[in-house]
Amino acid sequence: MDQSPTVPMRHGDWMTLTVDGPPFINSLHSLSTQVQRGVFILNKQHWLATSIFLGLSLTSPFATHLSAAPRPAADAEAEPKLPRPTPPPVLVQAMQAELKRAMSELGNQPASGSDNATPKPYFLSYAVSDASNIDISAQYGAITASNQFHRRVADVQVRLGTPAQDNTHGDHRNSALTTMALPLTDDRAALARSLWFATDRGYARALDGYLKVKTEQQVRAKEEDASADFSAEQPAQKLLPAADALKVDKAAWEQRLRELSGLFKQYPDIYYNTVGLQASTETDYFVSSEGQEVSTPNHVARLIVVARTRAADGMDLFRVETFEADATGNLPDQKALIAKTNAMAKNLVDLRNAPITEPFDGPAILSGRASAVFFHEVLGHRLEGQRQRGDEEGQTFTKLLGKPILPDFLSVSDDPTLEKFEGRPLSGHYSFDDEGQPARRVDLIKNGVLETFLMSRQPIASFSNSNGHGRAETGHMPTGRQGNLIVTSTKSVSDAELRKMLIAEAKKQNKPYGLYFEDISSGFAVTTRRSPQAFQVIPLVVYRVYVDGRPDELVRGVSIVGTPQAALNRIVATNDKQDIFNGICGAESGSIPVSAVAPAMLVSEIETQRQSQGTTRPPLIPPPSPDDNTPKGGN
Repeated sequence: MDQSPTVPMRHGDWMTLTVDGPPFINSLHSLSTQVQRGVFILNKQHWLATSIFLGLSLTSPFATHLSAAPRPAADAEAEPKLPRPTPPPVLVQAMQAELKRAMSELGNQPASGSDNATPKPYFLSYAVSDASNIDISAQYGAITASNQFHRRVADVQVRLGTPAQDNTHGDHRNSALTTMALPLTDDRAALARSLWFATDRGYARALDGYLKVKTEQQVRAKEEDASADFSAEQPAQKLLPAADALKVDKAAWEQRLRELSGLFKQYPDIYYNTVGLQASTETDYFVSSEGQEVSTPNHVARLIVVARTRAADGMDLFRVETFEADATGNLPDQKALIAKTNAMAKNLVDLRNAPITEPFDGPAILSGRASAVFFHEVLGHRLEGQRQRGDEEGQTFTKLLGKPILPDFLSVSDDPTLEKFEGRPLSGHYSFDDEGQPARRVDLIKNGVLETFLMSRQPIASFSNSNGHGRAETGHMPTGRQGNLIVTSTKSVSDAELRKMLIAEAKKQNKPYGLYFEDISSGFAVTTRRSPQAFQVIPLVVYRVYVDGRPDELVRGVSIVGTPQAALNRIVATNDKQDIFNGICGAESGSIPVSAVAPAMLVSEIETQRQSQGTTRPPLIPPPSPDDNTPKGGN
């Protein structure tokens, strides 16, 4: 969700086999660009939904029975033989064999026009995503797209030089990576040929990057952080079974989406809607020259309801509801979805008629979901390891290790090992990161004091090893990223008490009202030195809470803005229950699924500004009646 000017998010990067993508995808792309590019943007699909291939076991009850023949007497006292281990899938076998061959032979040939051999790689890895996906979308009661696909993609990483300084140094980090599609069938010869070609291309790219690094080091000034480019880690070896085949009752879900999207026919002021189902299963494989052999399965089912309108003054408004589970069967039932969709539609119509808020500087409560996005943007991105080194990074907290950066009643951890929180799924869960390192819980802040950063295998001055947070979308180099960011508080009160504290704080500051941020869409953070160290969070539902007892008033056109250190130290208290925000986060290593868990919080001072406002008028004529299907103007 990092969206600095120097690290633009790539919109519309959907992994589909269609040329233009289904209307659902295109519409979300259009929507997100209106909201601004940022954090939990919905049009970024990290999961390359997934088909899997099934490995056949060499052992079975029948085979065991056949092998239980009498042994010669001389062997009667011998130890029983262990069962033969099940061989890895054909894909992994091809990856292992081609990696070994490349490490053995690359660098033995002289460079073109020279008698000197090219350098040998000191590290080579293959990361393959094998995924199947079903995407269904509907609009106003009709299916607009229904697609199913299988995709297999390899990221080949080649490193030349030494871990202290290699071809990824400085601005050349991407020189290590080459991405290529692989055959979908388990044809070992075809897989090996594709990996061979990708490795050859990757080596050429790495060599070019390495030569540039060596040249630049001769003319540049001493670096502020002279840490190595690659850390030494223990190789993990855990080949988990491939994900189960994707099973979705398409006909049943198409009918459910027709019903849900058809609800918007009764809201003439809602100009656009889409309801989309994304179901995927994926197996990720990682092997490296260090001996790492890891495979991890995962499953995702996500239902997204989007609606959009335009106020009379030209301001575009939208609402989004997202439901997530590990399988379509675990998504909410239709009755619950209908209730949520109707409530969302009614709120959007109310927003259309709500007054525009003026810029504000005063007390506010952020709901649990809003607070979760706030912490992800304002704090989480600035605790990613790579942001502590480099000439361009602002390094907001680099020199503050062991010092308080939050009130002492707050602690923050990131724990990707958690699959669920209080029974609800977490998008940021994974077993191994995208560098093959085991996921682990990291206590970032204890009682307000900064303890560590989120580390990939790119060292920094204060930490030289990974802590299992090297993450990337396929086609990107891994960097330190958030997984499940979890905020806990020891100064918590009930919702009613928190509201009383808000009103009391507003009165103390002679403000006629405080603000309550109920729902949030997205946000972004700027972390580079050349730009202000600022953040922006885009709320969807905001209320004025009046100190004189008037009913809360819905308002629109609000953005939360500020700088991190000032904002974080104005947190006064939290409520006594945590909420979850699941979403997709975009940064330099691509778009990845993340979660943030936090309680609602009261801040003594928060700054808001008006959102940008369009000038395009609403539609001139009302939409056609939902009951009028008769052609007009014909015979």
